[in-house]
Amino acid sequence: MLPPSRTQLGLFFILLCPANIIGLWWAVGSPLVMDPNSICRKARRLAGKQAELCQTEPEIVQEAARGARLGVRECQHQFRFRRWNCTSHSKYFGRILQQDIRETAFVHAITAAGVSHAITQACSMGELLQCGCEATRSRAPPVPRPRPRPLPPPQPTAGPAPDGAAWEWGGCGDNVRFGYEKSQLFMDARRKRGKADIRALVDLHNNEAGRLAVLKYTRLECKCHGLSGSCALRTCWKKMPPFREVGDRLLERFNGAVRVMGANDGRTLLPLGASIKPPDGQDLVYSADSPDFCLANRKTGSPGTRGRLCNSTGLGTGGCDLLCCGRGHRDEAVVLEENCLCRFHWCCVVQCRKCAVRKELSLCA
Repeated sequence: MLPPSRTQLGLFFILLCPANIIGLWWAVGSPLVMDPNSICRKARRLAGKQAELCQTEPEIVQEAARGARLGVRECQHQFRFRRWNCTSHSKYFGRILQQDIRETAFVHAITAAGVSHAITQACSMGELLQCGCEATRSRAPPVPRPRPRPLPPPQPTAGPAPDGAAWEWGGCGDNVRFGYEKSQLFMDARRKRGKADIRALVDLHNNEAGRLAVLKYTRLECKCHGLSGSCALRTCWKKMPPFREVGDRLLERFNGAVRVMGANDGRTLLPLGASIKPPDGQDLVYSADSPDFCLANRKTGSPGTRGRLCNSTGLGTGGCDLLCCGRGHRDEAVVLEENCLCRFHWCCVVQCRKCAVRKELSLCA
């Protein structure tokens, strides 16, 4: 596992400890090896369930941190063509997370999803002693654990496949429930649903939306068994969606995010507009408008778009017209080195030459 960058580790602590964000960011210090002792020692603000996990299940903390880094990378991929490109530069990122805007909603959701995904994957790979493959009725029942929220009922142990063939549980199913519960325990521990605390309600809602993007889209994968290639019986197991698919789905939710306000009871979120349907559990929500991110502004956390690569012929979010905010762009010719004339040599090496390639780049003015 590669050590995290300073900014990736800073993001992890910021999401867990939203109070005094900027001071906590700089408290992270130089790059650290991603081991639980370093994480728990640096995150002195951890308390309650988080502190308990640090003491009793440090390997869970390590996987949670790996999941947060997974979320950062996915956020940067999904927003690579947008004015705000999920930059984790410390000068700007802390300010973004201090606001209840759509971008913050996505960051919380993708991070909670990443933590759930990473812990579940570690279970399936046998890297955690606390869990293993998805338990079924044909195996020993799992040790009961208290659940902060009810989860959907487990799938049956056997049944007909879509084409009518019989099937039974087998293989190593992803223990998504375990990942869900640990992500919920760690990500939600610092946020309590207090009366009139809309920030807490928004953050908890978006955390849950991220976890549901993993839990709700777990699929059934099967392998056929039978004579002469027939599929008289199938062995099936549960499989998480690839994390890129999770990111794609959350980006769709980001595009349709619902602006909300707190209800009179102080515990419910209502859409800001009588004609808008209330958000469901998988919707992303926010309570404040985003800045336009056109110009650099430390107060809002906007890094600006000056010097960003853009598509001079594109009409979408990555096109120069939108990305450059009407300021125009300049074209530059650069010479880059790329792999070329690649050949496979037995066994098992691919060797390539380096070729100089001239490219025309468009950069925002």
